Amino acid sequence: MRRSLLGAAIGLALAGMASQPATAQEFTVADIEVEGLQRVSAGNVFSAFPVDIGESLSEQELAEAIRTLFKTGLFTDIEAYRDNGTLILEVQERPAIASIDIEGNKNIETDVLMDALSGAGMQEGQVFRRATLERLELEILRSYVGQGRYNARVKANAEELPRNRVAIRLDINEGDVAAIRHINIVGNDAFSDEELLDLFELRTSSWWNSLTSKDKYARERLSGDLESLRSHYLDQGYLDFNIESSQVSISPDKQDVFVAVSVNEGRQYTISDIQLRGELIVGEEELRELIELEPGDVLSRSELTATSERLSRRLGREGYTFANVNAIPESDSEDTAAVTFYVEPGKRTYVRRINFTGNVTTKDEVLRQEMTQMEGGVASTDRIEFSKDQLERLGYFRSVSVDTIPVPGSDDLVDVNYSVEEQPTGSLSASIGFSQVSGVILGANISENNFFGTGKRVSIGANVSDSIKSANFSYEDPYYTVDGVSRGFSLFARETDFEEQDISSYLLDEYGGRLTFGYPIDRFTRLNFGVGYTLSKIKPGDYTADEVLRFIEEEGNDFNNYFLTGSWRRSTLNRGMLPTDGYSHTLSADVAVPGSDLTFYKLRYRGDSFWPLNEQETWAIRARGELGYGDGYGDRSQMPFYEHFYAGGYGSVRGFEANSLGNRVDTNKTWTDDDDPFGGNVLTEGSLELIVPTPFAGDTRSMRTAFFLDAGQVFDTARGFDPEFGEIRASVGVGFQWITVVGPLAFSLAKPITDKSGDETQIFQFSLGQSF
Repeated sequence: MRRSLLGAAIGLALAGMASQPATAQEFTVADIEVEGLQRVSAGNVFSAFPVDIGESLSEQELAEAIRTLFKTGLFTDIEAYRDNGTLILEVQERPAIASIDIEGNKNIETDVLMDALSGAGMQEGQVFRRATLERLELEILRSYVGQGRYNARVKANAEELPRNRVAIRLDINEGDVAAIRHINIVGNDAFSDEELLDLFELRTSSWWNSLTSKDKYARERLSGDLESLRSHYLDQGYLDFNIESSQVSISPDKQDVFVAVSVNEGRQYTISDIQLRGELIVGEEELRELIELEPGDVLSRSELTATSERLSRRLGREGYTFANVNAIPESDSEDTAAVTFYVEPGKRTYVRRINFTGNVTTKDEVLRQEMTQMEGGVASTDRIEFSKDQLERLGYFRSVSVDTIPVPGSDDLVDVNYSVEEQPTGSLSASIGFSQVSGVILGANISENNFFGTGKRVSIGANVSDSIKSANFSYEDPYYTVDGVSRGFSLFARETDFEEQDISSYLLDEYGGRLTFGYPIDRFTRLNFGVGYTLSKIKPGDYTADEVLRFIEEEGNDFNNYFLTGSWRRSTLNRGMLPTDGYSHTLSADVAVPGSDLTFYKLRYRGDSFWPLNEQETWAIRARGELGYGDGYGDRSQMPFYEHFYAGGYGSVRGFEANSLGNRVDTNKTWTDDDDPFGGNVLTEGSLELIVPTPFAGDTRSMRTAFFLDAGQVFDTARGFDPEFGEIRASVGVGFQWITVVGPLAFSLAKPITDKSGDETQIFQFSLGQSF
């Protein structure tokens, strides 16, 4: 016969009250049985129930034991019975969650809500607790309130299923985001409401602000705006500024929000004196040159921070990587304060290791060649940053970042970790491409700036287009020596039909090769020297111009020319492809030396400069210029016509057909009076661009959009077409560039603005598989 030892034990467990002293005598537990188990194993019960067989047990001790078992959360009710020496536990298990469905959510993703449920123990197969579900209702509702959705509703339902299971369903009505009707700032005298509200991301409701969602209230936005307000006052010298309160009220229909901000401006401080204190590793005079503030200036927090960073970077150049410079202002009157920069250089640090990640293709040794910071050397912030810039200039990587990490257990060692993201580096001449100059380009070739990740530049292949048939091989090792001396050579064979390029009708076959060496002058400047040989053969076309025929008659049509080449280049561009900051200047000379069939020279200058307009460098100004001049020397009065410069087309003066500018010659076609371009010995080109963010594109490093003004012309002084400003052609338009996996893609829409009768214009121009 069973005898009840404890009734309503669940009540005791929930209330957490101490049991009353037992009225029944203690008994010895000979055995323990558990009834009512469905999913929970008996082993789990015995491990959680603090009573052992053979133990003497009173009613009070039994109540405590049941309370302990109840805390596992597995049961809704527990009762205990005694059958002679056997203790029987009768339990009712909590139901298990069979499924969870969420409906109505759009602004908070289902996965986010499911993760929140799972974190609270609410997932399929787990024990169901209604109290937990109710708490989650409130938490989800708070999330929507944080978005400004004050009329959101969250309703949770638990449907009982057979076999002690439940199906949970969350029905969500997100409602609308409340619009801001008014923002009121109280306590401001130094600045007007309009000036301060311009600092806010939040805006009052209007058709435009509604369209851009700037009038939608969100707690995070208001916090950010208050921080912008605080920073503005501190940057203007109001060191005592304080936001006393910010209140948000809601209209009864929960559709409108009213924001009130109360501020205490305090006094505006100016600088009375500037001092340097601490361990001045670098001379005080040199450090003071980095301090742009002067007594009498407004005490700006941002300027203090910027000055501290400059001083820290200067100490970092000496190896004090973790130098700390604090600017402490101390008021010395009602409206002035003395500023003291406390310098704490810390210990000098050394680089233990330099590590690279993300370079799947490029070998580590290629990256190490660009390092000016050496392992085992003093850790210089300048050298570490310059090494990062060198990696970006390679053009192999879409992005490069660097972290300086202290070595655990050491206070004077750091590891320098460079993380790179690779991008396509080939297809300087694609095997399949198109340009409006050469038409369809077909061929099989390899053209790679980072050949098999070795950093060497290799191009080999054959290409056929409407105007050019060519075969080439070139190789360059930028680190032929460890000092950065480069060596390269090339072989080429090229047959060009200039009539297909809308130039005077003749064919030019050229065969030859070049050998070049490059020498670094400093971190930004290189000199290049080379020798070369070219065999040139000219063949008249069907309608060859008289100038070409006279040249062949006077000079012949086969020429062996030997070249000396030289160039000077200085580049501080921040990236190898699509740069946004820095400049590049190149001067080059090609001279056909005595002993050649034709003695002449060509001089060329190319300049490219970028000025970023914002910190993210998504806006920038670009200025590009190119000048060229060629002439004969010795017994020759002019350069050969097939070495002429040409202008017009993409990469030159957009909006005009490729190679169409400059001097023109008669085609000798009886049925037309049209003339063909003949180029010239003087080249002038310039371009001004405004680089803007590409719409709907997040990756600004592989895409570029720009509005441009192009100008240029080719003159021929040997034929009386001398440089004149009135002959310059110009155009305006918009261009787009994109580094794709099959090669660079570029196109432009341009409108000529100084075109004249007879000019060949072209509004849309594009190229695939050609370099930028």
